[in-house]
Amino acid sequence: MNTIPNRQAMCDVLIAEGKKNPDLVVLTSDSRGSASMTEFANQLPEQLVEVGIAEQNIVGIAAGLAHSGKQPFVTSPAAFLSMRSIEQVKVDVAYSDTNVKLVGISGGVSYGALGMSHHSLQDFAVTRAIPNLQVLAPADRFETAAMMKALAKSHQPAYIRIGRNPVADCYTSDDYGFEIGKAVVMREGQDVTLVGIGETVRQVLDAAEILAAAGIAAEVINVHSLKPFDAATIIQSASKTKKIITVEEHSPYGGLGSAVAETLCELTDIRQKIIALPDEELITGDSKEVFEYYGLTGSKIAKAVQKF
Repeated sequence: MNTIPNRQAMCDVLIAEGKKNPDLVVLTSDSRGSASMTEFANQLPEQLVEVGIAEQNIVGIAAGLAHSGKQPFVTSPAAFLSMRSIEQVKVDVAYSDTNVKLVGISGGVSYGALGMSHHSLQDFAVTRAIPNLQVLAPADRFETAAMMKALAKSHQPAYIRIGRNPVADCYTSDDYGFEIGKAVVMREGQDVTLVGIGETVRQVLDAAEILAAAGIAAEVINVHSLKPFDAATIIQSASKTKKIITVEEHSPYGGLGSAVAETLCELTDIRQKIIALPDEELITGDSKEVFEYYGLTGSKIAKAVQKF
């Protein structure tokens, strides 16, 4: 079991990139320690700005730094960055085409025990509806590293959701040809297509293993880029299997399932099921408990596939 959270992998890459590029700046909102940015602050103190609990300000400050020639990465809890400061994200970053990378840390139900106020289950929906803003979510530490390296070279605004806790590896290295906007077929099959995003990708891979033992060949696709969205890969797989199930740590509205439904809506011979967190106040508990309760674990996904 990997014990390195995606947020630590992010920090490691930003330290390496920051040492090469003195214009790379990290901004935090009272989250330097929880975001694993402490080591960045220790090694590159003059390239870190601690704003405090002021998410709207942090986005505006980052935009100003970008217009001054800096390359800002904002790290702030996803629940607040994607909601409290959404006007600044829309106008100061996306509308102005400003090179700001907005990293929503502790996304989804990472703060499970703190309840609805700290859950970010609408962030995909709201950010993917904003023009000129990429929306990304890595599956594991290796994909986080590959994604952050790509973002360090990019000049396009982006929102990136990263979880808080360690997740089991999906890849064996970050050298697998990561490309923003290009989904990854992680396992080929002909009976059903399973599509995951972020930390559900590992659960989908586990479900595919269980299904294989039952004689069901599931194709597994990792959509690390919700926007830009790789419609071609989804259409190709769904046209082959005729059945597609999406799994996401998000509301059933406006996220991965919606993006796939929008893509396939004119292909009437394909059946689709969305597995997501319900549109209600969730139970409190850690991520594993919440995933188990709402059926986002490998074994429960496999059962849902068999029933479907």
